[in-house]
Amino acid sequence: MKITVIGAAGMAGSRVVGEAVDRGHHVTAVVRRTRPESLPAGVSVVQGDAADVAHMTSLFGGSDAIVGATRPAPGAEDTVAATTTALLDAAVAARTRALLIGGAAPLLSPRGGLVFDDDRFVPPFVRTIAAASLVQLDVCRAHHADWVYLSPPALLEPGARTGGYRRGTTGLMVAADGRSWISAEDFAIAVVDELERPGENRHITVGY
Repeated sequence: MKITVIGAAGMAGSRVVGEAVDRGHHVTAVVRRTRPESLPAGVSVVQGDAADVAHMTSLFGGSDAIVGATRPAPGAEDTVAATTTALLDAAVAARTRALLIGGAAPLLSPRGGLVFDDDRFVPPFVRTIAAASLVQLDVCRAHHADWVYLSPPALLEPGARTGGYRRGTTGLMVAADGRSWISAEDFAIAVVDELERPGENRHITVGY
């Protein structure tokens, strides 16, 4: 499979690249600046702006799927809608499907309502980026592209690759101990699993 990962230098994107390469897929890694040292050998690395529809369309040509792993810089959260629209427009033009890595805020909380409104999982200092993920999912829902939106659990951080995770749809995944989390390494497994075996749901989540 030919996979293009946008935001390949980030925590999630770099691990998706590594997981896909380990499984024998051909990966094009799109980064903003120079090649990160964390990316494995054999990956095609190109520089590009995710909001540049024409450039993204040319990069997506021939791809079986694209993974949008972009994240706005602090203070630039208002760019999420334009970036998401550009990626989906480019995916349509290139006739490929898109998996967008979003946020946990649009999921349903175990208490009812959205995770965005549950301060156990969205403390005040992350509300701005959490709100951006609500916008991001709304953009997807209004777009005619072939997309799937993958929400991580409340906490996504570097850790061990255990190979285990649970898959859900629109409800936050919470473990028996009350934690909602997954390692970035196992999250990458879930991403590539979804690319290899697409499910029926357009909004999905994973966790332990």
